[in-house]
Amino acid sequence: MTTVPTEAGVPEQSAIDNKVRQKIANVRNLPTPPIVFHQIQKVINDPNVSAGQIASILAEDPAMSVKVLKLTNSAFYGLSREIESVKQAVVIIGLEAVRNLVLSASVLDMFKQQDADQEFQETFWRHSLAVAVCGRLMARKVRSRGIIDPDGAFSAGLLHDVGKIIMCCFLPEEYAKFLAERDKDLESSTFAVEERALGYNHCQVGAILGTQWKLPTRLLQAVAYHHHPQLGDEDDPTAYLIHIADFLAKRAFAEREDSHVDNDLGEGVAEYMQVTEEQLDGYSEDLREEYLKAETFMKMAGVS
Repeated sequence: MTTVPTEAGVPEQSAIDNKVRQKIANVRNLPTPPIVFHQIQKVINDPNVSAGQIASILAEDPAMSVKVLKLTNSAFYGLSREIESVKQAVVIIGLEAVRNLVLSASVLDMFKQQDADQEFQETFWRHSLAVAVCGRLMARKVRSRGIIDPDGAFSAGLLHDVGKIIMCCFLPEEYAKFLAERDKDLESSTFAVEERALGYNHCQVGAILGTQWKLPTRLLQAVAYHHHPQLGDEDDPTAYLIHIADFLAKRAFAEREDSHVDNDLGEGVAEYMQVTEEQLDGYSEDLREEYLKAETFMKMAGVS
């Protein structure tokens, strides 16, 4: 994974990534996706894999099967009839969608029992879900840079800030340093305060964790570069899409965000994705409506 940029857009030395990698390696009980996710990852690129094979893999984890069916039948997908089996879900919404539902349910489960800073966690999941929903709806509408899988965009949005919750729940000393610096500076972006207090940022933490989880490259790109998408793979627009989704989620739900959050759209991002201000306003309105359909995801996160 390429090193993640600083606030100024200058890549850190690899020594910083090594420092973060070592910190993560020292964390006990760090969450990992369930075996079923990795099993699906192994077979998803096989053109001959069948819906029955995926159903057999999920059958080894009955609890996950129930979650996948619950999400498939939720208002989020708006299907006209109830889906009764995982095999049917694969056929109706597609293998990629099921893979991303497994990942989303896994991530929500992995952090639900953490006790650290409950107020932060609730705000975190609300924002992450808003970015995920916005990423999905934009992926269905924006075709200027080619087709972006909507369900993959949803997962990228859900995970884009995962480094923040890792620091909150599993790096308490570093999180305390960040909070102390934040108390002294309510104007700078969270990204800048992290850099100043810790010497690294949540993008680096999230990208290294995602690499350990063996997440798909597109998800890693979004996690690593959602603040500076121009430093990622120029042929993959996912990080650009999530950058815009992050911006729109903060704008659409401004009353839920901290007043000090820096929420500027990066220079050249709208031009790269070929979206106008009028279109961005429309996506903001769509987001408010679509977000209400994602209630099942919020319940899985333990947020009412």
